[in-house]
Amino acid sequence: MSTIRLNNVIPEIFAHNTDVNSDVWRKEISLEQGKKYLIEAASGTGKSSLCSYIYGLRSDYQGQILFDGQDVSKFSINKWCDIRQSTISILFQDLRLFGELTAMENVQIKHRLHKLHNNKVIKGWFDQLGIADKMDTRIDHMSYGQQQRVALIRSLCQPFEFLILDEPISHLDDYNSDVMRDILLCEVERQGAGLIITSIGKHMNIEYDKILSL
Repeated sequence: MSTIRLNNVIPEIFAHNTDVNSDVWRKEISLEQGKKYLIEAASGTGKSSLCSYIYGLRSDYQGQILFDGQDVSKFSINKWCDIRQSTISILFQDLRLFGELTAMENVQIKHRLHKLHNNKVIKGWFDQLGIADKMDTRIDHMSYGQQQRVALIRSLCQPFEFLILDEPISHLDDYNSDVMRDILLCEVERQGAGLIITSIGKHMNIEYDKILSL
C-alpha cells in the first residue's frame, strides 16, 4: 500500500461543529509510504480515534478513508485481518499488552506469526532499550515506560508498509526516547514504510516530512 488518503474525514461526534480548525479533519490529505508524519493534537481532539479509523477498529466517522484508492468502509473482516498482519502495524496509546504474560511472551505472540526477525535481534532490542532483565517479568509488574518499550518491540515484529505510534514516548525519558527512535527508524527504513506518530506534547526528535495539527 503506497497511500492512505483522508477525504473530508471527521468523527461523528464533531460533525456538528462548524468551526473545526484542523490540518486533518474535513481536509483532503495523503499519507505516503516512505514518509514520516507527526500529528500534533490537544487532548480530546480525536487523535486516538484517527488511529483507530486508519487501523479499521472504528467506523464512527464521516468522509472517506482510502487505501490506494479503495474505500476502507467496504473492506471485509478477512481483508482487515490481512492488512493488520502485513500492511499496518500499530502501537496503541493504551498499549494493549497482556498483563498476565511476561514481556517476552507478549512479543512472541506476534513474532511466532511472522518469524520476521530472529531471537537475537529481538533480545538485542530489549538490551538497547534497557529492559533485558525484564524479559521474563510479567507485564503488570513493570512500569508504564517499560511497557511502552515492550509494545514498541512487539509492533516491529511483523511486516508493515505503515507504522502507527500513538503517543509512544509519553512515559519515557529523553535517553530512552532517542533509543526507541533509532530502533524504529532503522526498521522503518529497512521495510520502506511510512511512519505516523501522534503526540499531545512530547514527541520524538525526527526529521518529519510533514507535521499536521489535529
